[in-house]
Amino acid sequence: MILTRRSLVIGGAALLAGCDRIAVIPEARAILFKGEDIHRGLQRALMDRDRLAPEFDPNQRSRVFRPNGTRNPGTPAYNALVEGQFADWRLQVGGLVTHPLSISLPQIRALPQRRQITRHDCVEGWSAIGGWTGPTLRTVLEAAGLRDAARFIVFTCADLYGGEPYYESIDLVDAFHPQTILAWALNDQPLPVMNGAPLRLRVERQLGYKHAKYLMRVDAVSSLAGVGLGKGGYWEDRVDYDWYAGI
Repeated sequence: MILTRRSLVIGGAALLAGCDRIAVIPEARAILFKGEDIHRGLQRALMDRDRLAPEFDPNQRSRVFRPNGTRNPGTPAYNALVEGQFADWRLQVGGLVTHPLSISLPQIRALPQRRQITRHDCVEGWSAIGGWTGPTLRTVLEAAGLRDAARFIVFTCADLYGGEPYYESIDLVDAFHPQTILAWALNDQPLPVMNGAPLRLRVERQLGYKHAKYLMRVDAVSSLAGVGLGKGGYWEDRVDYDWYAGI
C-alpha cells in the first residue's frame, strides 16, 4: 500500500476538527505536507495542463455540501453586504492588468457560464460532490488583459484571520484551466453564506483550502514575494501547507 497525503489525511480525520487544528500538531503537519514534495513537484511539471478533474452526474451530488474554513466572515462590512443581498458588492480585478475591473454580481452572472459537478476534497479528510456555476476565471482575466509580467493570480477575501483578509494564489496554468471558475451558485442556487457567498474560486485540481471563498479582489502579480509572508497563501504562510495542493 502506498501512503499518500490524501490517505493520511483521511486516516487521521477523527483527530482533526478543522484546517487550523493541524497547526498544533507539527509532526502531523510535516507528514501531511512535506512527505510528497518530490512527487508533487514532478506531478506539476509533467501533468497535462488541460487535464480535467472528474465530473459527475446530478444524482451523484452530496445531500449536504458542508462548509470548509470560515462559515461566515461576520464583519460589519460583510454583514452589510448580506443585508443588501450583495447589491453593493463588487469584485475588484487589478494588479498587472491593462484594464482594471469592478464587477457587480449581476455582471458576473451575465458572463458566459460554465456548469460543472465536481468533488471537493478537504484537507480535514472529507469530500463532497457539488454542482457549481460561474464564469471561467479566464473570461475575467482576458477582459482585464494580463500584462506580460503577470505570473500569478492572488485572491483576497472578506473573511478575516488575525484581523487580516484571507488570501490565496494560483499560477497561470490553473488560472486559465477550463474548470477554474468564479462560482456564484451551488447546486443551482445562489451560494449560501457558509459556502462563500457571493463568489468563490473553484480550482478543481487542488485541495479545498485553495478554493478561496467570499472573494473581494483578484490581482495579477509577477511574484509571490509580496503576498502575505511570501508563500502565496494564508495557510501556506502560517501552517506550512503546500502552495501547490494538487490531487
